Amino acid sequence: MSNDRLKLLLTRRWPEAVEAYLRERFDVTVDEADRPLDASALRSAMHSFDIVCPTVSDRIGADVLDLPDARVRLLASYGVGLDHIDLAAAKRAGIVVTNTPDVLTEATADLAILLMLMASRRAGEGERELRAGAWAGWRPTHLMGQSIAGKLLGLVGFGRIARAVAGRARGFGMRIAYYGRTRADASVEEATAAQFYPSLESLAAEADVLSLHCPGGPATRHLINAALLARMKPSSILVNTARGSVVDEAALADALVERRICSAALDVYEHEPRVTSALVDMPNVVLLPHLGSATLETREAMGMRVASNIEAFISGGEPRDRVA
Repeated sequence: MSNDRLKLLLTRRWPEAVEAYLRERFDVTVDEADRPLDASALRSAMHSFDIVCPTVSDRIGADVLDLPDARVRLLASYGVGLDHIDLAAAKRAGIVVTNTPDVLTEATADLAILLMLMASRRAGEGERELRAGAWAGWRPTHLMGQSIAGKLLGLVGFGRIARAVAGRARGFGMRIAYYGRTRADASVEEATAAQFYPSLESLAAEADVLSLHCPGGPATRHLINAALLARMKPSSILVNTARGSVVDEAALADALVERRICSAALDVYEHEPRVTSALVDMPNVVLLPHLGSATLETREAMGMRVASNIEAFISGGEPRDRVA
């Protein structure tokens, strides 16, 4: 594919510097409404553009991809997750798919620690009380939380982000454990001081904080369900910066209401952007609006990673982050 002012669609607004970089090189259209495109708009885009750059909030299924005479040859996704794209349908259509791994590791790891601290120290409750004018002043038993020093952090999945979280958590004096489909090399376990657990159930039963770092998709849907939550300690905290589909939010709400776990801190949601109403009303839940990668540095780096994949593709090379 030659770069003869190729038509490129950004389905959302991107950082200004990245948009400017792309406009210098391509005929760029941006969805100025900055909202997820529906299936009809995405199908239209498949016939109107050479390259579409979706985000994790755009649902690109077979109904969008299985079209005759589609013009799009590359879906250069802005984000690391892939469960919003039907990869099998993309392959059938001969459409290349890329993502943006690596560049959001540090920012997402930072946010996981932030959520962990907010939940353990009841920071969300305290801020809401203060803003509501209900704070009566310092007193010895007011909003007492729990320390994470010496506690066991259980990581579900042990990829780049989980390992970055482990490094940060060790700075707070936490002990590290993990569960994954495959065990990490001994050198990785030694570097992170992490202990492998052979089952998620055994890890959940012992972890003081259970932090999710696994991919989305059918294989992990509702991995955290009523049965798993029942194995956790009444004092434990659940943190999710992975994918909303991993947690059965109705089961989580029940566990929190019945105090079978202490609290939860979430950045992603099962039916995003809608959040289970019961969770919204709970004082012992921290809720953030999918901010895992939301730093200027990270979002610009993600955009430039997309640009790099596009440039490799149009030059006839293999995009660095090709996934289909």
